[in-house]
Amino acid sequence: MLRALAPADREPLERLLVGTEAFRPDEIPVAMELIDLGLTPGGGGYRFVVAELADAPGRVAGYACFGATPCTLGTFDLYWIAVDKTLQGHGIGKALVRAVEDAVGAELGRLILIETGGKPSYAAQRAFYASAGYREVARVPDFYEDGDDRVIYQKRLR
Repeated sequence: MLRALAPADREPLERLLVGTEAFRPDEIPVAMELIDLGLTPGGGGYRFVVAELADAPGRVAGYACFGATPCTLGTFDLYWIAVDKTLQGHGIGKALVRAVEDAVGAELGRLILIETGGKPSYAAQRAFYASAGYREVARVPDFYEDGDDRVIYQKRLR
């Protein structure tokens, strides 16, 4: 089940982010800052889709954070997407991406960009984006640290 972000999601999302083991410890507070903004009126321009297990109401299975890219016409960024490590590979991530694409399309968005790391431990994330129809359009060598490129994926909606 997909739904909007709710205040009760804050702690489960923090546990989910840590539990994925995909993010560095310094990245978690950044994600939490955006979640906190998303829980305020207006959301700071950040929008969220939360996946909840239908057979376990209240159990957060994943989430996506996205928003319009400032100073562009019709370009959006998918800032964060994470799925509970124990639930990965069951279509939750793809459902979240489709929900983001539907929301962006409803606002006449034309492009979605996703930024991720290029280190070997992010190979599964990059494969996921490619399987969802995104293509790599840019790479900045050693952006995050030596050996960890900034990799940008894009999907054109219209």
